[in-house]
Amino acid sequence: MDKIDSTSFLVDAQTTLTSRSTYEDFGLTNKELKKELEKTSKQLAEFQDTLYAHGKYGVLVCLQGMDTAGKDSLIREVFKELNARGVEVHSFKVPTKLELDHDYLWRHYIALPARGKFSVFNRTHYENVLVTKVHPQYILGENIPGINSVEDIDDAFWEKRYRQINDFERHIAENGTLIFKFFLHLSKEEQRQRLLRRLELREKNWKFSPSDLKERQLWDKYQVCYEQAINNTSKPHAPWYVVPADNKKAARVIVAEILLQSLKKYKDVKEPELDDEIKANLEIFKQQLEKENE
Repeated sequence: MDKIDSTSFLVDAQTTLTSRSTYEDFGLTNKELKKELEKTSKQLAEFQDTLYAHGKYGVLVCLQGMDTAGKDSLIREVFKELNARGVEVHSFKVPTKLELDHDYLWRHYIALPARGKFSVFNRTHYENVLVTKVHPQYILGENIPGINSVEDIDDAFWEKRYRQINDFERHIAENGTLIFKFFLHLSKEEQRQRLLRRLELREKNWKFSPSDLKERQLWDKYQVCYEQAINNTSKPHAPWYVVPADNKKAARVIVAEILLQSLKKYKDVKEPELDDEIKANLEIFKQQLEKENE
């Protein structure tokens, strides 16, 4: 799509979220945006087929955003054309006892994409510098040596976490994982409208939780934490993109286009060449199959 310049959403220097728009439509109607997404999604599916045959890279797509930002529907619509066996979606919720018995990155390591596949993290390892930074008492459940009270969780602790996350992403990038991180940038007013729809529409009621309103009261704290996390961890090998999310259809197109434009730059991703001996005998193999009908 010619209208999208992926670099305009890229975080390649210190940024402030308040300076970035939460709405985009590219001057297109909803029908036109849907058509653009269908076209791009099909091209992503073709790339994934080649990626699988090539077998040297995995693709990690990380989605973060406030409640109602549209992560679930984005995953459904952007990746629906891809081979279901080539995409795995992981939704990281409150850590289980087993997960808390390991370091906080463990459950993310084991969910990384195999070579040739996509993994989509619906909420990600960044929850460990977002939710836990807003609610530092959650850290105590991790049983970290030297952390015995909330008072022990200081600025140095969070700087260490940013470094650990950067090290984690650098390691997996150097071993063949292509990383894309998207922050779905939602306005507070749009979230209010979406929460109201959950209450007003019977079929949406199941999505609502009173905790949504409690977390909404902490909106400003979350925005600060997101901004700090993005600025501390957007790297060339693991970039952050801030995606306007008030218009869901446009947000889906933006994510799909950024993925497609970026992945197409990997010119080494090609289907493997046939063995010379097999290639030389293709006509013989074809004749063998054709004779079966004689």
